[in-house]
Amino acid sequence: MAGHSKWANIKHRKGRADLIKGKVFSRLVKEIISAVKQGGPDPKSNSRLRIVIQKARVANLPNDNIERNIKKATSADQADFTEMVYELYGYGGVGIIAEVMTDNKNRISSEMRIATNKKGGVVANPGSVAFNFDRKGIIQVPKNKAVEDDLFLIVTEAGAEDFESEEESFIITTAPEALYQVKEKLDSLGIPCEEAGLHWIPKVHVECDPEIQKMNVDLIDYLEALDDVDSVYHNMKLD
Repeated sequence: MAGHSKWANIKHRKGRADLIKGKVFSRLVKEIISAVKQGGPDPKSNSRLRIVIQKARVANLPNDNIERNIKKATSADQADFTEMVYELYGYGGVGIIAEVMTDNKNRISSEMRIATNKKGGVVANPGSVAFNFDRKGIIQVPKNKAVEDDLFLIVTEAGAEDFESEEESFIITTAPEALYQVKEKLDSLGIPCEEAGLHWIPKVHVECDPEIQKMNVDLIDYLEALDDVDSVYHNMKLD
């Protein structure tokens, strides 16, 4: 498996722990509500809800929150949420992908226009940025919870595509459809995961001078702060 890190250049989005944790919880609550709206409140008969609950437990969303939002979603007064992906070009040809989950498409469309008016960049046509990224499952296992050689064998046999050793974690990459298959294998062996989810991984990184890099970071920070934006990815090579 590859020895270089595909993970290092998207770590920017994890730099502000409190913001990111809040975004993860907010996204999960929306996914729970949407799953219930689409398929009902019983995870036994609603596979989408079952997967979301699994994701929520990986992220340490309290069970009380899970149950409360399942109940909340059954109310006719509770709006459904729509998943959207906005593709943007930043400065210097940098590609940016913003994952959105919203109950108001007009609001997020307006907020995206305001973002580019204030911080630069342009909203791109669908597909024009995404083709520079791969959609992959990422599982993060703390290094103190697994033996590297053993973990490597377990995840490759379960269907993982890539395995990397970072400073504090092992990073396992899967095809999107294999993410929960590999995750369930780790669960069955009692190997804890810090994170398991789908991410956009850049195929090629764009180098920028410090001034351009700062302008892109300002734009990314602004996008990440929007309530309806759950995750922001980019293909800029960070110092």
